[in-house]
This record gives sequence, C-alpha cells and structure tokens, in this order.
Amino acid sequence: MTGEPDQRDLFPKPSGDEQAVVINDRCLMRTQQGHRLVIVAGIVLAQYQVGDRMAEAHAMVSLVEQGWADQNDVARAFARSPRTLRRYERRVETGGLAALGRSRGYPSGRARLKASRLRLVARLKADGLSNRAVAQRIGVSENAVRKVLRRLGWRPATGTQERLPLAAPSAHPNLSAFSAPPFAASAASSVPAPEETPANAHPNVSAGGALEDVPVSLDRDPADRRLDRLLAYLGLLDDAAPLFRSADRIPRVGVLLALPPLVTSGIFTIAREVYGSLGPAFYGLRTTMVALLLLALLRIKRPEALKEHAPDELGRLLGLDRAPEVKTLRRKLSRLATIGRATEFGRALARHRVAARGAALGFLYVDGHVRVYHGQRTLPKAHVAQRHLAMPATTDYWVNDATGDPLFVVTAEANAGMVAMLPPVLEEVRTLVGERRVTIVFDRGGYSPRLFLRLIAAGFDILTYRKGQVRRLPRSRFHPYEARMGGRPVTYMLADHGIRLLGGQLRLRQVTRRTDDGHQTPILTSRRDLTALEVAHRMFDRWRQENFFKYLREEYALDALVDYGVVPDDPTRDVPNPRRRALDAQLRHARAELARLATEYGAEAFVNPEHVRPTMRGFKIAHGQLAHAIRAALQRVANLEAARSALPHRVAVGEVVQGEVVRLAPERKLLTTLIKMVAYQAESDLVRLLAPHYKRLEDEGRTFIQSALAAAGDLLVTDTELRVVLAPLSSPHRTRALSALCEDLDRTGTRFPGTRLRLRYAVGRPG
Repeated sequence: MTGEPDQRDLFPKPSGDEQAVVINDRCLMRTQQGHRLVIVAGIVLAQYQVGDRMAEAHAMVSLVEQGWADQNDVARAFARSPRTLRRYERRVETGGLAALGRSRGYPSGRARLKASRLRLVARLKADGLSNRAVAQRIGVSENAVRKVLRRLGWRPATGTQERLPLAAPSAHPNLSAFSAPPFAASAASSVPAPEETPANAHPNVSAGGALEDVPVSLDRDPADRRLDRLLAYLGLLDDAAPLFRSADRIPRVGVLLALPPLVTSGIFTIAREVYGSLGPAFYGLRTTMVALLLLALLRIKRPEALKEHAPDELGRLLGLDRAPEVKTLRRKLSRLATIGRATEFGRALARHRVAARGAALGFLYVDGHVRVYHGQRTLPKAHVAQRHLAMPATTDYWVNDATGDPLFVVTAEANAGMVAMLPPVLEEVRTLVGERRVTIVFDRGGYSPRLFLRLIAAGFDILTYRKGQVRRLPRSRFHPYEARMGGRPVTYMLADHGIRLLGGQLRLRQVTRRTDDGHQTPILTSRRDLTALEVAHRMFDRWRQENFFKYLREEYALDALVDYGVVPDDPTRDVPNPRRRALDAQLRHARAELARLATEYGAEAFVNPEHVRPTMRGFKIAHGQLAHAIRAALQRVANLEAARSALPHRVAVGEVVQGEVVRLAPERKLLTTLIKMVAYQAESDLVRLLAPHYKRLEDEGRTFIQSALAAAGDLLVTDTELRVVLAPLSSPHRTRALSALCEDLDRTGTRFPGTRLRLRYAVGRPG
C-alpha cells in the first residue's frame, strides 16, 4: 500500500565498523564501537561492553537456559568451547550471577613463577626433562608447567621424534632402570642411528630407491599428520610411519608389552608376504595389523566398540595422531577379505608357529567349536551342546598344542562332523609338522574304529574316549597311580589292558579310570610306550581346549558376527531329508498312542471278572470299541512306516531350501579369528615369561597380564629408543613381577613395527 514505510528501513544496513555474528536463525550478535548487543527475534536480550567477561558469560548462559540456542552454537559464536559454557552454567546453578565474577588479582592458592623461574623452565625443557621432572625440580604442579610452556610457545627442538638424552640420570624420576651409563653405552652402540633422508624423497623409499620396511614421514609434529594424509590422498603413501611424542600418564600404554611376542609371531612379515599392500593409504597394512592386534589385547572386541574410545588416545599407542575409527577399520577388513587369502594367511602363521614351538607339538588337540547364528538367513544346523538342541550355526575345528595354545583353525563345510573333518584337518597337520610323530587327541565325536585304522596307517597316533556300551571292569583290576604332572600332584585309579575292534583288525590299548563314586571312563590309544598315568593325564588335558574356547568367547568375542554378507553354497550338497524327519515325528506319536491303547487293553484283561465274562469271546465283545482303536493305531503305524521307507534318507539341499542356497561369507570372519588367535598366543607367551617371577601363575597369570596390558604409563622418545615406563601395580609383589617381566622383554631388543625405535620397558617408582 502506498504511503506506508518500507519494512526494510526497520533493519538498517550495518556500518563499516560494525561486526555481526549469526548464532542461529533466531539469534544475532552485533559489535560496534566497543559495545555488543545480543538480539533474539529482533529484541535485545543483553548488551555489554566488549571485555566484560562476567556480562558475556551471563549472556551465553541466558541464551542456552532460555532455549534460544544450543551449547555448540553459542560456544562457536562467542569463540568459547562447550566445556567453558557448561562451566559457566554450573557456576550460575551453584552461586548465582555473582559466581560468574572473579576477584581481582592473582588467583589464590596458585603458585607464582617469577621471570627467572620462567627462564629456568625453558632451559630444563631444552635439556630434555619431562614436565613432571621440571615440576618436581621447581616445586610447582605439573599443570602449572604446561601452562607456562604454552605461554612461552615452547616446542620440541628438531627432528621427527623428540630428542631426549640417552644417559641423563636425573632426566626422569621413574627412569632408574635406564639411567646407568653402561646401559646407555650399550644401547647407543647396538642401535644404529636413523639414516638421513632427502626432503624430496618418497616417504616409503630410501635414498637408494628400494622399498624399505621402515617408512619415513615428512611431518614434523607427531600430533599433526596432515602432510602424510595429503600424500596418502594423492596416492604417494602406502602406510604412515609411526611418529611418537613423549607424554606422561598415557592410558593403556601397557599394551605395548605385547609387541615383542607379536613381532616374534611373524604376523607383520607374513601379512606383507601374503597381502602385499592395501594400496595408497594413511592406514596401511602394517598399521591395520598393529591396530587390530592391540585393540584385541585391550578387549576392544569389535570395530563398533571404538565409538567408546578417544581416537587420539589410541593413536598415541600406534604412533599416529588418531587411531582408525569404525568405518575405516571396517573398510580395511573388507579390503583384506576381498583379496581372499585368509586361509593362506592362517597356514603361514601356523607354519611359523610350528617352527618356533616344535617341542609342544607332540600332542595336538582337535575339537569343534559351534558359532550360533541368530540372523534371518537359512543356514545348516549344528548341535549346540550348551543348549542341548540343534540351531543354525557354523562349526570351526581348532587344532591346539599340548599347552592349549591354538595352532590353526578350519571352518567345516555345512557343519560336517568330527569323523568327516579329521582326515582333511590331519592332512594340514602333516603338511605343517612334517614326518614327526604326532598324537591326535579328540573327544567322542570322532569315535570311529574304521577312521582309527586310516589315521594309524597315515602315521598318526590316536588318543580318545571309548564310545558306546562298555563292559564294566571289576574293582580288583584298578591300581592307584600318583605323580606330579604339569607342576601339580595327580592321583588316578587306573586299569590298563588291550582290546580288539573290527573283528580283530584293530588292536588298541584301553586305560580305564575309576572315580570314587564308581564311575568308569575308558580311554583308547595306540600309544603303548606311555605309562597309564600319562595316557589319562593327556586325555583329561583336553579340557585346556574347552577352557580356551570359553576364554576366547568371553574375552575376545570369538563368536561375534563381523560380516553379514553371504556367498553361494553348493546346491547339490546332501542333507537329511526333512520330510523323513517329519514322518519320524509322526511315527513316534503313533507308536506312543498304540502303546497307550495296548496298556489300557491289558489292564482291562487283568481286572476282568471271570464269573461275568469267563471266555475271551465275551471279553472282546465287551471291549470291542477299544480293540477297534488298537487296530486303527496298528494300521496307522504300518502306513507311516511304509511312507517313510519310500523316502530317501538324504536329499540335495537345493530341493529343500526355497530360493538361493547360501552360507555366511567366511573370509572376514576367518581373518578376525586369526587376529584374535595371534593376540591370544602373544598373551600366552607373556604368561610363560611371567612364570619364574609369579607364584600364583596358574590361578592369576592371565588376570595379571590383562592388568599389565591395561596399565597406564609414560612414553619417552629418543632418536633410537621408545621407552615405556609403566605405573606400579596394585601391590609390591605384583610390581616386582612386572619389573622382572619388563627386564625379560627388554632383552629381546624388539623394535616397534615400522620404525627403528628399540622398545625399552621399565616400571616407575611408586608415589
């Protein structure tokens, strides 16, 4: 309408000296000539002079508490962190508006540092002392030293790794184990200095042009890896070089104790030989393997659990600014699964383990582990012992050595039983161990005298339970046997004699154990050179493998489903005929009904009064209706038996399953299982190293190692060493045992994968 003022005149354009910041679609902040207005929907909510921190804090709190904006928007507009805003809110809640103010002068209770002290802090840091050591030297808190260094703009001297003096007895209060001059001299002579790399060289290529195991980074700050990430994006980097920085009180740094046994397992070399490379990536093959292994040892059981952990904290353990997150780790696993070499990878790991632990392979334990499936796919069923019923599942067959440590795993096709799986599994064993003598220990699931003949002919000895009805032996045949086995006293009541199976074709030795309640357990073996006590003890040691399955289920989430994909399965594979199974159920009910009617008819005959019905004819007439029901039940049973006989016992699975015949994709699951297997092996190696130093090893060994791996500590970095100084444990005797373990690991001279940094371990002083 003409004559009315233009609505745009109500909102004049800002002048040149005016600054406007949009908080959200309703809130605006304007600053002009040293004054600031906070406007909400055209109405001034707050106005104050720039620099009035109390009024500014009140304006921020008002915007959030009145619901005009959220914390993140307000914090961004006022150039504050959400944490600061939450602190303002707590102050208002507890002390009102006055709590936002602060008394003038230096805060009470905070130590002052004179200018001479500031110069002293800078000089001590330049000498290589940690923040904690500087704080103890000056007599202030460690947090005060950090703030002083931040104000001074202090940064490490030069180089990709922070330089710390090799032989500085007072450099760190926890470094008593590292401070002796002979140690420093031997370390300096045994560890070569890093080679110089031209600035324009490819980060993974040496000056000579050959691809090296130790990559080089062009980044200078370990906390800022933007240059390496850019090179990976451009396709010029296959794997980021680990760069460490010295830091105090790093959570879970104790997991680095597992690196010596992990390196000894050969997994990093084998992974490079089998998979080659993941292509241009910041998180390459080596970094992915290190991350997966350390996460497994930290009980981060699946990639989804990474959401609960800070990536920068985990990145410190890997020598990176950030650890790979959920999607990244999933993509890496998918990439490795696409290559399709998990079986070859597992075979190479087993071959290396056999070469390292040949003495423990005289007895091998074979058992199946059922992984239940709860998804929507139609999968083959397997008997689940814990639930006493058949469920959709996948069966893995594990081979463990005499100490219970895993050697390799094979996934059964369509949940094949132990009798069907033992021959292919033992072919793999023979390939790994060569022609040495091996005794295979398994449970009743593999009982088959004809299979025993094949295994013995193939050069294997067997040790298993006898299955079926066995004649009980008289008590006089049993004799007591006592000895110390595995460091523990063992007492058995045993009877030892020979038996013949298959009409005398198979001659085996039977050792029967009798318990105090009279129960007898017969054990069969082809080993005649062992004592009866050793036969029984080796057989009952099979529970080590059962305990291994339980431990991996609980601690490593062995049964977790890591891949929801499926692959086509063989539609011609035969399965039990489900129509025959349905007829079996009907036949059981029909026979039960027939038995009930026959019982009722017999009871009537028993109580029949002879003076009323003295003849059978009279009895049949009186109970004609019941006899008719019996004849009908007999006819129904005969019809069902005839119908069942006409059906084949097994049919092709394609005739039973509607739609495509599939099975779960095995590659990704097998790969993660192998990672967890190697992590468990490393844990076992640490337990064995701990044995001479800890008396309660059998009861608390793995619990002790778990505590040590989760312990916090300090990282100290030199040009040639990565020093791990762990915090003391809960009691002096555990701390002493951890110190001894650190000394044993220290002597291995292990280098962190992908670097020339030698790992050194020690335990800090308490207090």
